[in-house]
Amino acid sequence: MPEAPTTKTTTPPASGGFAPGAHREALEFIEHVTANAGQVQRRVLAEILAQNAPAEYLRRHGVVSGAAADDAVEAFRRHVPLVTYEGLQPDILRIANGDTSPILSGKPISEFLTSSGTSGGERKLMPTIADELDRRSLLYSLQMPVMSQSVPGLDKGKAMYLLFVKAESRTPGGLAARPVLTSYYRSRQFLERPHDPYTDYTSPNEAILCVDSYQSMYAQLLCGLVHRADVLRVGAVFASGFLRAIRFLEKHWPRLCRDIRNGAVDPETITDRAVRDAVGQVLAGRADPALADEIEAECGRASWEGIIRRLWPRTKYIDVIVTGAMSQYIPTLEFYGGGLPLACTMYASSECYFGLNLKPMCKPGDVAYTLIPTMCYFEFLPLRCSNNAKAEPSHRDLVDLVDVKLGHEYELVVTTYSGLCRYRVGDVLRVAGFKNEAPMFSFVRRQNVALSIDSDKTDETELHAAVSGAVQHLAPFGASLVEYTSYADAGAIPGHYVLFWELRAGTTDVPASVFEDCCLSVEEALNSVYRQCRACDRSIGPLEIRVVSEGTFDKLMDYAISRGASINQYKAPRCVRPGPVVELLDARVQGKYFSPKCPKWSPGNKQWNNNGRADVISNGDA
Repeated sequence: MPEAPTTKTTTPPASGGFAPGAHREALEFIEHVTANAGQVQRRVLAEILAQNAPAEYLRRHGVVSGAAADDAVEAFRRHVPLVTYEGLQPDILRIANGDTSPILSGKPISEFLTSSGTSGGERKLMPTIADELDRRSLLYSLQMPVMSQSVPGLDKGKAMYLLFVKAESRTPGGLAARPVLTSYYRSRQFLERPHDPYTDYTSPNEAILCVDSYQSMYAQLLCGLVHRADVLRVGAVFASGFLRAIRFLEKHWPRLCRDIRNGAVDPETITDRAVRDAVGQVLAGRADPALADEIEAECGRASWEGIIRRLWPRTKYIDVIVTGAMSQYIPTLEFYGGGLPLACTMYASSECYFGLNLKPMCKPGDVAYTLIPTMCYFEFLPLRCSNNAKAEPSHRDLVDLVDVKLGHEYELVVTTYSGLCRYRVGDVLRVAGFKNEAPMFSFVRRQNVALSIDSDKTDETELHAAVSGAVQHLAPFGASLVEYTSYADAGAIPGHYVLFWELRAGTTDVPASVFEDCCLSVEEALNSVYRQCRACDRSIGPLEIRVVSEGTFDKLMDYAISRGASINQYKAPRCVRPGPVVELLDARVQGKYFSPKCPKWSPGNKQWNNNGRADVISNGDA
């Protein structure tokens, strides 16, 4: 773990354990590395280049092994290019297929982290090394010292955090391929964490690690309800996941109350023996009719407004990510939260963990993340260069961490200890302020993402290809697609994709079943992340097609022109946001159709093709 350049100890406990003075040390660490951000970043880059000096990738781009630190840094700055995932696919494929030579990293690749972003319709594989788990743990260890400055007394109760693992697989070379949070929850850093009153969770590890999402959710909510009087904060990673838990509770609270009343979990509900035993220890074999009555009284009300406050009355805030695509869930969270603050604490990805919100109790619209300079080497591509269609952006356009300008927007570029060099993450950030030398960034959006409900990311190209294939079902009836757009409808739980289609009528009416086939066809053509969310996690609802009346998209153009759009440059948007445009479209809907079943998805058998993709070999409907 890199230490800040000082003679005194500035690195907080990487384990996240609680000890006297640990919060003070953590806050001093943040103060020091942000006050010396430029110096820390120069040292981090030198460390990364020294560690990865044996890597073929660096040698390929002119960074010679054995060079002096200053020479290596100069060679890196002059010669190493910007790269996207597609540029790394051949190297990643070699590692996935068992090549153990130092290709990207000087240290052995320990596993692949499957990114929620996609390439060729499948999850991206991000190589990582064992040391990264300590870096992730370090960032987690900073959260509660920061939060405790705003919310005192968090060591006097429990946290009901709903945490889940997802399906994982192995590459032909034998390396695990799994989501970054699944990797962390299965690590010794998480499972062997020392007792810390600031991170005392209601969920047993066995419930968190249960791959059956129903049993995991049921067990974690049951334990959270049993500890109702002790819970001081609630949350999940994403807003969508937390709302899915509320929807689960709405459906299953009578059964949960029955188990609390009886002091034992129904073995037919939780069949996983380890989970059942862990929940049994929480229940302790004690029937609690009074607690069951209290929960029934709250859940049985006609309205669930403020249900979080009512079920967990000591709760001080809801901890979920509400930036980016998750911002669409803010009104629903406020409804269920009954005015509880929404805390958005950390900024991370599969590529690397980045930074913290040092003002975690701010309003969702004011969230800004301070990048911690020890996590990786940060560079920034000005958005004018990133979006320049006439010239490919170059590493010569990059700006260092301490040189970004207030109010300007940049695409994030990282060089990591795991071997990613000048990798374009795809996140667009806006400089919102500074913590000492270190900038604070507001998350603006993902590049090229049109639709997102949960961890899925669907871009316009992928959506267009899926729609183009689906409309072939209309051909036998002489009907054709005039125009379409889409939006992510987060008004229900779970949210779902909506497509607005304007059609040119054919010789015969199109049956409802054919439109349903179109819905399923679109879903089958979308990437595996979407299909997993639909078929396995059930975190996305069935895709919907809303057929609108003739001339609707002309009306949409008229509206855009009335708002200042150029008639010469106007083109129908492929994705729209909730608001007046959706209201205009909805007012002209003539029919609504939903996908009749889940698209095919299987977590098991995978083959790695020459494009570096993991193609699922379907075993039928999931």
